[in-house]
Amino acid sequence: MLLDMVRRRVSVIVTLFGTRNAVFAKEATSAIPIVFYVGTDPVEAGLVASLNRPGGNLTGATDLAVELGPKRIELLRELLPNLTTVATFVNTASPASVALGQEVEVATKHLGMNFQAINVTVQSDFESAFDGLRRNRVGSLLVSGDFLYSSSRDLIVSLAVDYHIPVIYYSREYVDAGGLMSYGPSAKALSRQVGSYVGQILKGTKPSDLRVIQPTVFELVINRKAAQALQLTLPSSLLVFADEIIE
Repeated sequence: MLLDMVRRRVSVIVTLFGTRNAVFAKEATSAIPIVFYVGTDPVEAGLVASLNRPGGNLTGATDLAVELGPKRIELLRELLPNLTTVATFVNTASPASVALGQEVEVATKHLGMNFQAINVTVQSDFESAFDGLRRNRVGSLLVSGDFLYSSSRDLIVSLAVDYHIPVIYYSREYVDAGGLMSYGPSAKALSRQVGSYVGQILKGTKPSDLRVIQPTVFELVINRKAAQALQLTLPSSLLVFADEIIE
């Protein structure tokens, strides 16, 4: 489909499903404007020269999914004071997922905690992954913004309940679906800004003149029913910090 868009010389290409698609788009054309939405540092990924001066034919938004990993661990520890081990799923085919795993490993070691990376690259891996978490008595799980995971949202939330694993997610959509809690920027707000960039480019603005959008507001969303199902007591310090509590 991407190559077809390039052949048709469309006015703008928009990539919304991670860094890999944005990289593919960049490799496919240097002439057509590209607007991306990624969870990694777009400079490190080679998409743009800098956040303020992207250069070339790409610009877009990053939700800082990687950099938020340490904060999510702190929130897990707030909920689970005796937590000693944090696990995260890693999709080795996704640069963002691999980077998040590395970031979480550094953060857990800094906090004197143990870390476990679980390779999940296809949907059929999820049940065995959760079974391994329970058998190894891993205290909690952090789920990143990989496309495989977001497309398996309901399955992950269901397995977290079945295997009694406290999970913090990168976006509130998981919590809306019954997950325990999430911390991150508003995906809807960033998507609207991406749409605004598309409109500006269609009116003649060059991608190189549009700085990469970064979130400035982050939200903690907690599902009280999910906490009760896991027999967890939500500390007042966490409830006060929460932007929304789903009853």
